[in-house]
Amino acid sequence: MNRLSRETSPYLRQHADNPVDWFPWGSEALHLAKDQDRPILLSIGYAACHWCHVMAHESFEDVTVAQRMNELFVNIKVDREERPDLDKVYQKAHQLLSRRPGGWPLTLFLNPGTLLPFFCGTYFPPQARYGLPGFYDLLPQVADHFRAHRDDLVRNDDALMHALNREEQPITTGMLQAALLVRTRSAALEYFDAINGGFGGAPKFPHVSLIDFLLGQWLAGGAQDRALATAIRKTLDGMADGGIYDHLGGGFYRYTVDAEWNIPHFEKMLYDNGALLSLYTRAAQGQIGEKYYRVVHETAAWVMTEMQSPDGGYYSSLDADSEGIEGLFYRWNRAEPRKLLSDEAYRLCAAYYGLDQTPNFEEHWHLRVSMPLEKAAASCAMSLQTAEETLVQARQILQHYREQRTRPGLDNKILTAWNALMIGGMAVAGRVCRRRDYIESAERAFDFIHTALVRDGLLYASSTAGVSRFEAYLDDYAFLIEAGLELVQAHWSSVRFEWLIALADKLLEAFEDKEAGGFYFTSHNHERVIVRSKSLIDEAMISGNAAAASTLLKLGHVLGEPRYLAAAERTLKALPEDAANAPDRYAGMMTALGLWLYPPETIIIRSPYREDIDGWMARIDKEYRANRICIAIPDDETALPEQLKNRNGVGRTVAYVCRGTECLAPLTDLQELADLLRK
Repeated sequence: MNRLSRETSPYLRQHADNPVDWFPWGSEALHLAKDQDRPILLSIGYAACHWCHVMAHESFEDVTVAQRMNELFVNIKVDREERPDLDKVYQKAHQLLSRRPGGWPLTLFLNPGTLLPFFCGTYFPPQARYGLPGFYDLLPQVADHFRAHRDDLVRNDDALMHALNREEQPITTGMLQAALLVRTRSAALEYFDAINGGFGGAPKFPHVSLIDFLLGQWLAGGAQDRALATAIRKTLDGMADGGIYDHLGGGFYRYTVDAEWNIPHFEKMLYDNGALLSLYTRAAQGQIGEKYYRVVHETAAWVMTEMQSPDGGYYSSLDADSEGIEGLFYRWNRAEPRKLLSDEAYRLCAAYYGLDQTPNFEEHWHLRVSMPLEKAAASCAMSLQTAEETLVQARQILQHYREQRTRPGLDNKILTAWNALMIGGMAVAGRVCRRRDYIESAERAFDFIHTALVRDGLLYASSTAGVSRFEAYLDDYAFLIEAGLELVQAHWSSVRFEWLIALADKLLEAFEDKEAGGFYFTSHNHERVIVRSKSLIDEAMISGNAAAASTLLKLGHVLGEPRYLAAAERTLKALPEDAANAPDRYAGMMTALGLWLYPPETIIIRSPYREDIDGWMARIDKEYRANRICIAIPDDETALPEQLKNRNGVGRTVAYVCRGTECLAPLTDLQELADLLRK
């Protein structure tokens, strides 16, 4: 066993029995490389990554390859989910050096003196194929280049460091107008795949922050924009009906390899599902499609059943592979469903899921909706109601059978940022669907983070087997504040609200760039890496800066706190010029811009009656507005900030409605409130 056996990360521990002399990232490895003047081979991946497993099996488990790695390099393995600070920097370096996007596994060779890469790639096969050099033969070539071209390395380091530190000019303040929101809409529609839904071609990702922005714009415009409605609905339908969704167990896979949403990479990530849970709930609430509630309930059930730890936190991911084969757990041969289901149920499922068509995944079938249920029912001479009931029973039978297979591996790390995204999703779903169990699930996870991931007043980013590590990053703070605000809208708690205010204060104190605006990814006291990242662009998740700006605007208006509003404004003014040319890549920041241009509507309800609180909230939650915040506080709560303490019920149910800094007279009649909101 190598040094990784002492690590907490399940991904690093997967490599603990490699013959490679792996180090975790840290002073021991970095000092050794520098003292011996040996280049560093840095490998970054994560537990659910299919091609990480492939490269590990082909190269890192091979004694001959490992011997060469050990002789020539100091080898460092990093879990990108524990160290997103390192991953962000080295992904950017890879893109600058190779002129193409990176991915995982990320393979870099670093100058030990500067920790800057001089050669890099992603997956390398053991022998040359796919147009890629063989890893075994590549190793001595890289080592020889390091020895023979030291002057070139110095020039390379200088140029790369300059490129990494280059900052774009901020957008002109005059651009921060409604016209930029319109431009974002237009850019997204140009990128929209009108045939399959979604944005761009293969591989196809959900782009949640972009759809969320478009949904907010559609509703803000009075729901008259047909092109926007079509893009949103076709994309959500494509994902819900496609192979990116697990039609038996619930939840979404990370992305599909094709443009038609058919065949995914089969890993299930917590962050995707948290964001998609929020999105589908809001789309159903916003009357884009009532049928999306099925996706919401199935995904929430999967989360509570498979992804929540006994202590309350949510696990990170499910692997793409089982028994070493990608997608083996999820695929079907023709004989299995035919044997398990009645003739009538099989005919319906064959028509609905395409089991009567050509296999779509390695001579097997991966389930996706092949035709509308109405058409499948008609082909089987069934009524729609009978078909719906038959399909529910058939799915239960197939899922029970599937559960007997060898399950994909579980990464049981509990990550603060990813938990926050799921807490927000469960809170939104619980509030809108009036499901107390969803809200309680979110509360358990939030309280777990508050107790298990806070030490000596500091928030930490990761917990495994009771051990919390790595001081929290921007995403941890920004997403957690946002989740906390969703949670107190679902069910008030003075303790939780007090903590999210403390988190917001810490965010400003420890992460803000006071001079240029925006927030760094690492705190001012964090371990220094080669550059300090400050990105406003959305990646697989919404950017931490966008989440921070939106949440500070909302919280600032709820509390009447100008510090939060000013920090959000400075973040918007830090948008780079690129945002004017490709605003759809900054969809999260555009959502924040909308909140800045059109201040949020805050509704504070105070009441001594639990049934009134439930009834008034249920009425408000019938419709979705991206810029609406509604918090219901029982009258007996007294430990409140001044802005909320002054809004009390005085023995009756009262609603205080404000838009930005303009507040109306208190309302004591629910119908009057409903009429006002409708206007």
